[in-house]
Amino acid sequence: MTGQRIAARAAACAAAVVLAVAGGTVARADDDFASLPAEQIADRFRDALLDARSLHLRVRGDLGESRPPMTVELSLDRSGNCAGDVDLGKGKGMVEIVKRGNSVWLKPDADFWENQVPVGGSAFDAVLAGRYMRGEASDSRLRPVVEACDLDTFRELVSDNADTATGTLTKGDVTTVDGVRTVPVTRTLHGQELTAYVETGGAHHPVRITVRGDGADAAVDFSGFDEPVPTATPPADETVDVSALLGRAPSQS
Repeated sequence: MTGQRIAARAAACAAAVVLAVAGGTVARADDDFASLPAEQIADRFRDALLDARSLHLRVRGDLGESRPPMTVELSLDRSGNCAGDVDLGKGKGMVEIVKRGNSVWLKPDADFWENQVPVGGSAFDAVLAGRYMRGEASDSRLRPVVEACDLDTFRELVSDNADTATGTLTKGDVTTVDGVRTVPVTRTLHGQELTAYVETGGAHHPVRITVRGDGADAAVDFSGFDEPVPTATPPADETVDVSALLGRAPSQS
């Protein structure tokens, strides 16, 4: 299904934004955090992201590269559990996502079926009748969702690409974002201005990262660090097996 790749794409976009701002590692310092050079601030928040056991991310807006504006809300952890939704915006559809252990539940709305699966989508929507599709994490058709729901996938994207960012980082004045005191660091890269707002206290997590320019106008908000992912899963009477829905047995990887 086309829609299965949406969450993976959004998570990859968020990771790409993070690594583009953070860049590589540099030496630490024990000075007051807000007085540190921009490169060290970027290093601190990158390490804080890599150390997280779980987090909540919200991606909203247009990330460019012909990607439509969307909103993604996901809570995810290193065990591969996640819960949230993807809203494609402008009536293009929404998908609710739940993954717990080896089970994955997806609930596309009617707009999603109509716009993202124009051939047969209305039939799928009628069969589901407001229920979730349920499948196993081993089903290759669900692999993009499974990978997007795993915080380790996100961490690997950040870690593996941390040394590829170029350009000079600059630091701005201390400012408040969602009630949190932060210091912004900005990197201009490929015609885009990427700014990370990093909390001055605590573990120095990023609170928000924005990307502007070259067709992009978006933000990634971070919260819920090390908090449990919601454990509620859809009851059996509100689910339809994905293989029954698609009319064929799951393919294994």
